[in-house]
Amino acid sequence: MQGILARPAHVPADRIVDFDIFAPPGVEQDYFAAWQSLVREDGPGVVWTSANGGHWIATRGEIVRALWADNVRLSSEVLAVTPGLGEVMRFIPLQQDPPEHQPFRMAVMKGFASRFVVAMEPQVTQVARELIDGLIDRGSCDFVEDFAEILPLHIFLTLIDVPLSDRPRLRALGSQLTRPDGSMTVEQLRDAADEYLAPYIAARMANPGTDLFSRILSEPIDGRAWSEDEARRMCRNLLFGGLDTVVAMVGMVALHLARHPQDQALLRERPELIPDAADELMRRYPTVSVSRNLVTDVEVDGVTLKAGDIIYLPSVLHNLDPASFDAPETVRFDRKLNATRHTTMGVGAHRCVGAGLARMEVIVFLREWLGRMPTVRLDPDRPVTMKGGNVGACTALPLRWD
Repeated sequence: MQGILARPAHVPADRIVDFDIFAPPGVEQDYFAAWQSLVREDGPGVVWTSANGGHWIATRGEIVRALWADNVRLSSEVLAVTPGLGEVMRFIPLQQDPPEHQPFRMAVMKGFASRFVVAMEPQVTQVARELIDGLIDRGSCDFVEDFAEILPLHIFLTLIDVPLSDRPRLRALGSQLTRPDGSMTVEQLRDAADEYLAPYIAARMANPGTDLFSRILSEPIDGRAWSEDEARRMCRNLLFGGLDTVVAMVGMVALHLARHPQDQALLRERPELIPDAADELMRRYPTVSVSRNLVTDVEVDGVTLKAGDIIYLPSVLHNLDPASFDAPETVRFDRKLNATRHTTMGVGAHRCVGAGLARMEVIVFLREWLGRMPTVRLDPDRPVTMKGGNVGACTALPLRWD
């Protein structure tokens, strides 16, 4: 917890909750149940906590979704509830608002164009197979350490063309951004990322290659070249964005499979369902939340959110709201929902630019894991553990198989 703040005058007393988004009650056992503890039938749609400098939290799905998409009355400048983080990081395009962010976002989207995602699939498949080959004869593993923290990071580091041996160092930085443990200040975190990136940015700007950073920096911004400061802020943004979210997603998908052997059997018998299964599992197990700062007073759920306030928007409370989805906690591979209907990858102007890559990685994981591994189950002797934060995640996922 970063700090406690007295209740501002405009916050009704009945909206106050004791809730730290980095340590929700019971999050070590169940990230999703921890967040759902905020929700009450006929309860408030927004609440206020004094933790982390004081901020609102949207607890009703329709409110989460509407405010996430509102880039007129709300701004992305704040980045997170962690005091000072947004002012220090200044990510491009994540912390920009329309219309400023549009040319930068377009350049990043071109870097993630579908043809590049398709071209990466054979490599994702190869890495997945190599990891599985190294595990299958062991009979057990910690999936987080032995697979989830390797595959997505291997692919991302390949995309930006930096040494794969740097994975442990960069993974630690990513965790400090989304689930800080107090061991680094936000300035130290920024400086560590910038120091790492500096030689690569200089090389890409001087002599562009075929990597992701080069593709993006080769795209003009309103007819001009990127400045060094803009390049640094964009690469910083992508580095942190690529280090944590897919790791968390793959871990949650593997957890579901281990808990539901019938779904393992179904997808082995009918592998054509795997793309739909990936979409549904990504909907069912969202772990990303965002923060927004109010640029004007906004009436929400009978209370006034004042300009300058921060509101936290958890995707879990949209995706698992029965008012937003029928039987939302039930996994159904026949939902056929367009991915833009849920909030796992965001909504609106800042919907995740890497959504296509993440979906492809989950599909490949499901195809290769189920095609090559025997039925996998949870290890009864070792607990599953989780952690909260801007990206929730399994921190340990012990598995067994025969």
